[in-house]
Amino acid sequence: MKKTSVNTGKTLKVLGLVIGLGALPLLLGVTGCTTTGSRYEQSSGERIDDHGTSSRVRAALANDSQYKYDEVNVETFKGTVQLSGFVNMKDQKNRAGDLARKVRGVNDVENNITVKE
Repeated sequence: MKKTSVNTGKTLKVLGLVIGLGALPLLLGVTGCTTTGSRYEQSSGERIDDHGTSSRVRAALANDSQYKYDEVNVETFKGTVQLSGFVNMKDQKNRAGDLARKVRGVNDVENNITVKE
């Protein structure tokens, strides 16, 4: 009788291991375990870096002594800053792009600011 219970115990352990390992890919797929991001998604670290970059660009625009940028929005994705919104003159638009390019963490600038006419 003891042999049967020992074999049953081993069988249950092996079965538990197989079920556990079989469920692991499903569990990782559901939780979205990704640390590197992808072309269209940011990793947690990239999201934090981009948030800081956006904040620095907003500060650079706010501290500009030449123009005001009240209607300009700043978004950053993987180091690319997108400027959007409205300004009164083309010089304002160009200066906003130049200021953004000089900020630490900016890889590229997409200047989509519209000049009011």
